[in-house]
This record gives sequence, C-alpha cells and structure tokens, in this order.
Amino acid sequence: MGYLTQNEIANNASMMNRIAQAAAEQNIGTPVLDADRWAYDNRRDWAAAPGWDDAWESYKASHPDDGDPETPAPDPGADEGVITDGMILSQVQAMMTPEPPA
Repeated sequence: MGYLTQNEIANNASMMNRIAQAAAEQNIGTPVLDADRWAYDNRRDWAAAPGWDDAWESYKASHPDDGDPETPAPDPGADEGVITDGMILSQVQAMMTPEPPA
C-alpha cells in the first residue's frame, strides 16, 4: 500500500470519471477548466486521500485477477463499495478552492 497504489487510483478511468462527476455536481469548473480537466489535473491529490489506498488494496486482495483474458480484471474504481460516493464527495469538497471574500 502506498505510492504505487495511489498511482493506480490516480490513473483508473472509473475513478477519474467518478471524481469528475462529483466535481461537476459541486460546480467546479468554468468554460476554461471543466470538471474533467479538474479531475485529471488534481488526480495525484485526490488519489492520496487518507484510507483510499487501504480500501483499494483490500478489494484487490479479495478479488484476484485470474489472468483469464475472457474475464475482465476486477476494477476497484467501478465498485462503489470500495471508495464510496460519500468519500469522493468529501475529498472533492475538501479540495475546492474557497471563494475569495467580496
């Protein structure tokens, strides 16, 4: 667990899409920086959220890839029980840039 797992999380397409969706819901993004771009640009930060690498590794340990090319490899990023929508929302909100005072 650690940096290698966090890198795997950061580059997982399912996680990238789920993070982007949460960012869009929270109105992160402008015409210049959309939610998909924000998710990509910040992938190293959200992938390092506390506990995410442990949850990811736990899933992988209990869902080994059998190597059969006919069977898709398990995707922890697509399983909402591994890193929940609540965990994602909490992390996205924690990373939001505060509005400047008026």
